[in-house]
Amino acid sequence: MEQIWIDLYNAARAVQNGREISSMVSAGQVAAAIESESGRIYVGVCIDTCSTLGICAERNAIFNMIANGEHRIRRVLAILPDGTTGAPCGACRELMTQLTPGAYQDIQIMLDYQNNKVVTLGELTPEWWC
Repeated sequence: MEQIWIDLYNAARAVQNGREISSMVSAGQVAAAIESESGRIYVGVCIDTCSTLGICAERNAIFNMIANGEHRIRRVLAILPDGTTGAPCGACRELMTQLTPGAYQDIQIMLDYQNNKVVTLGELTPEWWC
């Protein structure tokens, strides 16, 4: 496994910390780390609310990256509550495709960390609507 995936996993795991913020908001059950085009790692956690105003960990990490002046993504890793990794949801995929419409296909996604299974966003989203 490439060292960058280990670094991304460790960065996401460091912020995961699932917790209840209030009786209506929880955070950190899922955590994500993104490697930008510059090689920097940005992290985010999911924020769930009782009224669907929450945000996925991947989009939170993307917004963190954008707030720091970048917008191109190389790699994405999301850690689920049980410590496994999984694919981004449709809304997260859509944001990634809209950020880089001509190059989103090359973004690498860690689908299964334990088995070192990496796919591209192009494989997960082969026929983008736009």
